[in-house]
Amino acid sequence: MYAEDQADVLVRRARREDAAAIAFVLRESFAEYTDRYTPAALAATAPTEEEVHVRMIEGPVWVAERAGLIVGTASAVVESTGVYIRGMATAPPARGRGIGQLLLEEIEVFALTVSLYRLYQSTPPFLEPAIRLYEQAGFHRIADGPHDLHGTPVFTMEKILRPSDLE
Repeated sequence: MYAEDQADVLVRRARREDAAAIAFVLRESFAEYTDRYTPAALAATAPTEEEVHVRMIEGPVWVAERAGLIVGTASAVVESTGVYIRGMATAPPARGRGIGQLLLEEIEVFALTVSLYRLYQSTPPFLEPAIRLYEQAGFHRIADGPHDLHGTPVFTMEKILRPSDLE
């Protein structure tokens, strides 16, 4: 589906020096939704460079590069209930090329290699393109919370992996 568009995209683990570019991609990716987030929820969704550094300590962060530029990112936190996905975004000019799909695939491989078979994330209902991406990747909405991110409504989606998916 996106194979041609993905051919020139490299997904790799982020390095410390990528933090500013990651913060920029997150800020630009959510800019069109600024008025739909509370200020605190937007700050949590689009962290600063310093906050990205903290996320790199808390768990793996990936970037998607195209022509040497970071055009996408995702991070994860290993928890007892599975791998929590956060901070996933594709820069607006790079959307529609399957970059989100590549990032999700990378997170799945990571989850399987650490023997965790549940992926989950929370998203506000107005991020319709992201919700479609998650649904196409096999995520479904669950009743578990959180239901609120600093005053912005969210819901949780999950995907259950099989150990055989690693093969």
